[in-house]
Amino acid sequence: MPNATVDQLHFSKDYHGFVPFKLTDPFPACEELRAEAPVMWDDRIDMFVVSRYEDVKYVFENWELFSSKDAQAPIRPLGASAKKVMADGNFTTYSGLSARIPPEHTRIREVATKAFTPRRYKVLEPFIRENADRLIENMKAKGTNSGDILPELAWDLPTLTIFALIGVPMDMIEKVKVWAGSRATLTWGDLSDEEQVPHAHNMVAYWDFCQKLVADAKVTPGDNLVTDMVNLQASGEEISDHEIASFLYSLLFAGHETTTTLISNSTVQLMSNPDAWEAIKADPAKIPGAVEEVLRTAGSIFSWRRTAEVDTEINGVAIPKNSQILVLMGSANRDPEMFENPNKFDITRENARQHLSFGFGIHYCIGNMLGKLQTKVALEELVKNVPTMQFAPGTDIEFGDNLSFRVPVAVPVVW
Repeated sequence: MPNATVDQLHFSKDYHGFVPFKLTDPFPACEELRAEAPVMWDDRIDMFVVSRYEDVKYVFENWELFSSKDAQAPIRPLGASAKKVMADGNFTTYSGLSARIPPEHTRIREVATKAFTPRRYKVLEPFIRENADRLIENMKAKGTNSGDILPELAWDLPTLTIFALIGVPMDMIEKVKVWAGSRATLTWGDLSDEEQVPHAHNMVAYWDFCQKLVADAKVTPGDNLVTDMVNLQASGEEISDHEIASFLYSLLFAGHETTTTLISNSTVQLMSNPDAWEAIKADPAKIPGAVEEVLRTAGSIFSWRRTAEVDTEINGVAIPKNSQILVLMGSANRDPEMFENPNKFDITRENARQHLSFGFGIHYCIGNMLGKLQTKVALEELVKNVPTMQFAPGTDIEFGDNLSFRVPVAVPVVW
C-alpha cells in the first residue's frame, strides 16, 4: 500500500460496490464512489481509483504529473512462460502513441497526423456504407428475422475499414481479430500464468505482421496509410520503421476493436431506449447526437491507467510517486456535476460531446472521427434496412470481464 493515511485513502472494506473486471453494470458502484470515495485505494489491483469528472480530466490533462508510460502494461504481470515466448519471438513493441510521452509522443503523433487525415478516411465513407449495407443484407438473408449485431455487423465493418485504410489484405480479418482479442485479454484481463501463454504467441505473430506491413510498403507502395507514413519518412520526417510498425500495432487494434464495441453498444443503448430508436428513424440527422450520447453513457473504454511521476495529490488525496491510477471514464461521464440527469439516455443532450471516452489532452484519441463516422453509417443503414429491430425476447445483455474494455458478449435482435 502507498505511504498514505487510511483517511486519505478513503478505504472501504466493500470498496463501495466497485468490482474490478466486472463491467456488466458498474454504474451503481460508480455513483457511490463519486459520492463517498472519489479517490479510493483498491488493494485488489494496487491502484487509486478516480471516479469524478473533474478529477479524471485533471489526470488526463496533467501528463507530466500522471504519465501514460504504463498504460498498456499487463494488469497481471507476465509469467515466466509468457515472457519467454515474447522474448524468443523478439516482441519489442509496446505502444504506438497512447503509452508514449513527450517528446517522443509529440514527434510520432505529428508524423502520424500528417498521414491519418480526415481526407484519408472521409473517402472511405462510400466503402463503409457499402459494407454496412451488405452485412445487414446478409443478416436478413438468413430468413429468420433475427440476428446478432456483434458478429454479423459490428465485428467485420470496422475491420474492413481499417484494413482498407492501412492496406491489409481482407483475408486477414479472422487472424487480426484473434490477435487483437489476445492483446486486449493479455493486457487488461485477469489471467493466470498458464492462460497467458497462447495469447503471448498471438502477440508475437501480431507484431511480426505489423513489421512486415512496413517492409512490404517499401517494396510495393500502395494508396494507403502505411505507404503515406513510409513516404513521410523518406521525405525526412523523423520516424523509424519500428515506430511506424508500433503505430500500426496500436491502430490495427484500436481502429477496429473499439469501434466494434461502439457499434454494439450503440445498438444496446438504442434498443434499451425505444423512444431514441424511433427518433433517429424519424430523423436520421439525429444519429450523430445519438452516437455522442452512446459514447457518454456506454463508451467502449470504461477505464484507463496512469502512473504518478512525483508525490502529488488528487482532490486532496495524497498520491505517492510511482502509484498506479485507474481513471474511470465511464463514471466521469455520468457525473451529475457535469451532466444533468446523467443516467438518462438523451440523444439531444447539448453537452454530450464533453464526455471523456476518447481521453483528454495530448493523448486524445487520434482516430475518434473515424470511429464515429463508422458508427453513424452503421446506424443509418440499420434504421433504413431493419426499422422494426428490437431485442430478441428474453435478452439480458452481459459484458465480458475486463478492467478497461466494456464489450457486450452478444447483441441478439429480431425484426
